[in-house]
Amino acid sequence: MAINPETALVLFSGGQDSTVCLAWALERFSRVETIGFDYGQRHAVELEVRPRLREALAAMRDDWKARLGDDHMVRLDALAAISDTALTRETAIDIADSGLPTTFVPGRNLIFFCFAGALAYRRGARHLVAGMCETDYSGYPDCRDDTVKAMQIALGLGMDKRFVIHTPLMWIDKAATFALAEDIGGDALLKLVVEETHSCYLGGRAPHPWGRGCGACPACELRAAGYEKFVKGRTAK
Repeated sequence: MAINPETALVLFSGGQDSTVCLAWALERFSRVETIGFDYGQRHAVELEVRPRLREALAAMRDDWKARLGDDHMVRLDALAAISDTALTRETAIDIADSGLPTTFVPGRNLIFFCFAGALAYRRGARHLVAGMCETDYSGYPDCRDDTVKAMQIALGLGMDKRFVIHTPLMWIDKAATFALAEDIGGDALLKLVVEETHSCYLGGRAPHPWGRGCGACPACELRAAGYEKFVKGRTAK
């Protein structure tokens, strides 16, 4: 596969999806930088695993180490201040009157893209890579493909610079995301994704066969079901 000489900026949280997206970008672009957001999330432990994951990916392959550039952390305290959600408050995880889960943080991904676009403009990065998915998701409207396409247009118009937003996981489920990790980086990357990434909404880090987490929140249940489907698929081959 030919390597694109341009720079990519990966929205990297430290979770399963964004870690696979970071590996995906390292396979395709000559320089890859990362951006993370501290928005007062209850599961702030994801911010602690980010640097360890970056170091592990760089150590996995010499070409990835050469391509992996700077990391950028952005504080978005205002997002938590104006949000009343289960990801930013000690609020029960449930379905709200709106029909959306209480884990939905209104405007979060839109704000992430705005800040990522501003940084990409300054860093000379044309490509933004993010882990939004419309197949295995909780109905978050800012994870939909139409939303992402609209953001790509808005960023390009608003900054007079052409950006390309890549969402490699948009049409695959969690099982296929585990499989993609294995396809990209073999057993080493799969093991890293399972054992070190963080997806649990409540910040749990108890070990399970599918990864670390509380084992009961929707993010853990989704990840556990995906891993079980992935393992069954491997066995059936």
